[in-house]
Amino acid sequence: MKPIIIAIDGYSSCGKSTIAKELSKILLYKYVDTGAMYRAVTLFFIQNNVDFKNIDEINSALSKINISFKIDEQSQIQETFLNNENIEEEIRVNPRVAGFVSDVSSISEVRRFLVKQQQQFGIEKAIIMDGRDIGTVVFPDAELKLFITAEPNIRAQRRYDELKSKGKGTTFEEVLANLTKRDYIDSHRDDSPLMKANDAIEVDNSNINHHEQLELILKLVNEKIGSKPNKIIYS
Repeated sequence: MKPIIIAIDGYSSCGKSTIAKELSKILLYKYVDTGAMYRAVTLFFIQNNVDFKNIDEINSALSKINISFKIDEQSQIQETFLNNENIEEEIRVNPRVAGFVSDVSSISEVRRFLVKQQQQFGIEKAIIMDGRDIGTVVFPDAELKLFITAEPNIRAQRRYDELKSKGKGTTFEEVLANLTKRDYIDSHRDDSPLMKANDAIEVDNSNINHHEQLELILKLVNEKIGSKPNKIIYS
């Protein structure tokens, strides 16, 4: 089977990264978590007090950022590195990163900086990339485009349970408010807003488990989408 590009877009806390990582292991494809890239930039901006509205400060900061991914030998989990420092844990649980990542992601200079890197990753194909503009901007010609979604309350509960399991103090209401804010900013920004590509297949995982979703997507991969419908919902 010739290598293809699989673009996975969708709202926050839909499990995009989880399904993408699993697919990459099954298919032996490269995996790039673009959300981690935007979180890494956000963390750098926070640490260096970058003014999100000052273009000169933004461009100067971007010139000092190097983002890479490495597989942990023990866990075999891909981890994110910012200027050779492992920041995987920090970008996942730091509430300030979660609170500002959508604002940073809406900055055109940041998007151009990261999209260029993301497109380089896919030159040889055989790659799975998840984010919010993969099928519309980064790889508009991807052979398979998926748009993952779920009900907001369900997504918020999943995120709350994840943070709680890691001992992070927060409330469901705070998580839902943050998720709602991110959804709005991501969907209404001027540059590359979150939207489903016209030829993307929508998968609503509100009422299906992980195994069912994986089985469904693997079928789509194997069939290279063919004549499948553009919306699949299990109830």
